[in-house]
Amino acid sequence: MSVMTGKDAKGTVWITGASSGIGRALALRLARSGWHVAASARSVEALEALANEQAGRIFPYPLDVTDMAGTKRVHRQIERDLGALDMAVLAAGTYKRDGAFDFSAETAQSMISVNLQGTLNALEPLLETMMQRGRGKIAVMASVAGYNGLPGGASYGATKAALNNLCEAMKPEAERRNVSLNIINPGFVDTPLTARNDFPMPFLISAEEAAAAIEEGLDSGRYEIIFPWKMKIAIKLLHALPSAVRFAITRKLVRDGN
Repeated sequence: MSVMTGKDAKGTVWITGASSGIGRALALRLARSGWHVAASARSVEALEALANEQAGRIFPYPLDVTDMAGTKRVHRQIERDLGALDMAVLAAGTYKRDGAFDFSAETAQSMISVNLQGTLNALEPLLETMMQRGRGKIAVMASVAGYNGLPGGASYGATKAALNNLCEAMKPEAERRNVSLNIINPGFVDTPLTARNDFPMPFLISAEEAAAAIEEGLDSGRYEIIFPWKMKIAIKLLHALPSAVRFAITRKLVRDGN
């Protein structure tokens, strides 16, 4: 494995969910900024195509994050190949619209397995090694959907709310070992997942714009990286409203029977 070196090298970052959407755009952006990027996702072909765009900067590590043992193996392999990780962005996720009209425990479990358990599977080895070394940065991809329960996003929003709570709980402890824990809460981003939506998506931005916002946020040291700013204002205002007022608003988002 050929790893480019030089004065511009910023370190090594592991990105899960790197084969498409925000993860892919972020992998390319960080590679161009001088990072060595270990890119993980299920699709071998998509990862190889990504690596070819930045040869010597992006390295493919195929992985299904729902495989706990497999995730630990890949983490070990990355550190053997590329050295100790300086940063990780856990961006693997999936989405399917659901709610009271069509609720399915099986559908919910599929999102829990990827969005929540998949993140936990990577967090365990990352926290263990980084806290032992006394340095590192971990950023977890959640969503503004984790702020409020919205019709059609029941299970998805629940997984993202859990990630927000998880990171907030662990941040003070991780800081005791000089490990930075950050949460990323995007609004609507134009990706293969949001392409499934058949409703208007306010303040929609491109994956490249999202990657730029994440890089800026990671460099700034802010705990929460939330964007775009119009969605940030809207979702936080909704969250601050009394429940009766919130439900009056969200009832208008209900689609009859589906």
